[in-house]
Amino acid sequence: MGNICALFGMSRQAFYDAQKQEQKTSIAQMIVLCLVREIRSIMPMLGTRKLVQQLETPLNEHGIKMGRDQLFELLRFHGLLIRRRRRMVKTTDSHHWLKKYPNLTIGLDLNEAEQLWVSDITYIRTLQGFSYLSLITDAFSRKVVGHCLYPTLEAIGCLEALVMALQTRNKECKLIHHSDRGIQYCSAAYVEKLNDHNVGISMTQSGSPYENALAERMNGILKNEFYPRRIYQNHKEAKKVISSNIEIYNKKRPHASLDYLTPDVAHGITGPINKKWKTYPKRNKNPIS
Repeated sequence: MGNICALFGMSRQAFYDAQKQEQKTSIAQMIVLCLVREIRSIMPMLGTRKLVQQLETPLNEHGIKMGRDQLFELLRFHGLLIRRRRRMVKTTDSHHWLKKYPNLTIGLDLNEAEQLWVSDITYIRTLQGFSYLSLITDAFSRKVVGHCLYPTLEAIGCLEALVMALQTRNKECKLIHHSDRGIQYCSAAYVEKLNDHNVGISMTQSGSPYENALAERMNGILKNEFYPRRIYQNHKEAKKVISSNIEIYNKKRPHASLDYLTPDVAHGITGPINKKWKTYPKRNKNPIS
């Protein structure tokens, strides 16, 4: 062994040290992969940047040091990076005669929860057809404050989500409800409920998703990070699973835009929250997170 080591210009001790380091590295990587699978068992599509934050404490407990780039390479090698997919089904019908409201969110500066709620609808697949998920999210904390999965696109699904949100409200600050100009949000019952609770009504002024970007983003998170591409047996099963997913999201899912706090924690904070996200250049049509 000594002759072989000398041939490659290294001592026998250096050779054994390198072997031990390789074993430690392999064990550390196995631990990291186990922790990643554990986290993704409840948040299956959680991206790598958020995994870095989630792994910080358990890795410290194991005495493992692994940065973002190392984690990216490890997940890439094992085929565990996430690819995003676009949604396709249209859920908004803004071509109707009901009154539409101006956009009150332009220039709005948020410094606590319950100043601005954003709403949107997305679809969920079941073997019996589509169900439609109405979400109301607090724009400051990113917390889902109201939700309802309904078997049709009727306004009652949105109304039930609104009722849930209003029941959770506990602040006296002025509140604005922002949505697209869909017929569900312009319906008499929905508008009346907002007026009864002195909630300002705000709507997008065009069909661009950027005018309601946060609500669109929320739908994407719940659909793409929690059991993506899953087709539920029926509406009842979908409703149960999605309610559980929303609870996990509110209590456990960190946000780079919230200094990696969870929505539940951020909901109780007053004042500005540091953002940890950056704008990354697009490389292809299916970016890897």
